[in-house]
Amino acid sequence: MTDFGKPLALTETAIPGLVLWELPVHGDSRGWFKENWQRDKMTAAGLPDFGPVQNNVSFNDAVGTTRGIHAEPWDKWVSVATGRIFGAWVDLREGATFGRVFTAEIDPSRAIFVPRGVGNSYQTLDPDTAYTYLVNDHWSPEATYTFLNLADETAAIDWPISLDSVEISPKDLAHPRLSDVEPMPPRKTLVLGAAGQLGRALRAEWGESAAIEYATREDFDLTADDLASKRRWRDYGAVINAAAYTAVDLAETPAGRPDAWASNVLAVSALARICSEHGIVLVHVSSDYVFDGALDRPYREDDVFSPLGVYGQTKAAADAIVASVSRHYVVRTSWVIGDGTNFVRTMASLAQRGVNPNVVDDQIGRLTFTESIARGIRHLLESRSPYGTYNLTGAGPATSWAEVAREVFRLSSHDPSRVRGVSTADYFGAASGPVAPRPANSVLDLAKITATGFVTVPALDELARYVSTPT
Repeated sequence: MTDFGKPLALTETAIPGLVLWELPVHGDSRGWFKENWQRDKMTAAGLPDFGPVQNNVSFNDAVGTTRGIHAEPWDKWVSVATGRIFGAWVDLREGATFGRVFTAEIDPSRAIFVPRGVGNSYQTLDPDTAYTYLVNDHWSPEATYTFLNLADETAAIDWPISLDSVEISPKDLAHPRLSDVEPMPPRKTLVLGAAGQLGRALRAEWGESAAIEYATREDFDLTADDLASKRRWRDYGAVINAAAYTAVDLAETPAGRPDAWASNVLAVSALARICSEHGIVLVHVSSDYVFDGALDRPYREDDVFSPLGVYGQTKAAADAIVASVSRHYVVRTSWVIGDGTNFVRTMASLAQRGVNPNVVDDQIGRLTFTESIARGIRHLLESRSPYGTYNLTGAGPATSWAEVAREVFRLSSHDPSRVRGVSTADYFGAASGPVAPRPANSVLDLAKITATGFVTVPALDELARYVSTPT
């Protein structure tokens, strides 16, 4: 009998993500009414906002009808419209809880959220039982499915009615035992811009794994018209966008301006639509160039954009677009140094060749090494830190570019006084082409990401390690 009058409440189970829900059912002499799915109330109470796209109903005539155990690559919201079932769920995902079992009776006053990869099965306890479920993806022959035999001895499900005397399909009877089950793999992470300096650092951080996919600009075009069909997007849990147009001076030219907007804004907008539609976490790398550098304090994540040039404008526009994705991390950084040609390597080369450089001394900031960015991105994803924007740079005191150059000379066993500090205006005064305006203050406040448990490393310590590493 349906239990009337219960408040909306959840009960965690031993299977991670599998949550049993009590549903308020209101009844009188005419029958009963319930809100079987109510997004605002249920997400506020703790249900994942899983974005259902389809509602299915399975009607079962007889007591003892038995179906399962099926694990699909999508989430389910399972309930009963009429009748009653004994439900059994088995974790068939890769990991420490593989094979774990949970059982419960479900009537119209109960529902259960079944996460992707958890095997779902039931046996009807009343005649004319209508079993209903919402799913957040459409069936596809290309999807990965996993099955377990209803009579598996390891799972040892205590079915109320013996499996020998109930109606089961031949297909369900043929499913494998647990020892032969291929576990459901986790959702994949897609790294875009894998050939760039940050992309290479991300590859070094995560390594080669079936759960990580790396794509270069050559084999994955974010501006393609068929982007929505380029992948089976529901198989991805996160996309890390390490691709960007970073030629800040060229962006000020008639040829570079549209390229900057196409790569940094239009492509990001297309990616944001994909991630929003499929519930994917979007990680996007931002820049200190979204600010004008006029403040006399470190910039916080919530400071208002004030870009000085085209590159900064495109990055600010992209940040605003990515912020519209419900599951997003904007990682804002500055003065990035990674594998390949960069400011530090150039200064080390000049020191070695006996060149005494003029270096800007009226722009201040902190170096950020790509290894730290990669480590920070992994931390945010794996710690499930609250979504939003996070500043991520090297820690420690702010320095000018000239001070960084002197430190490179010193670390390379050369006289740091050979570096002459000059103003930005003097340095670019003789430039033959357009020069992007630079923020004078690029120092970013690190309190927010530090509060998540991420340990920032002093930029000058990272610099010493970098200079001592053979190229």
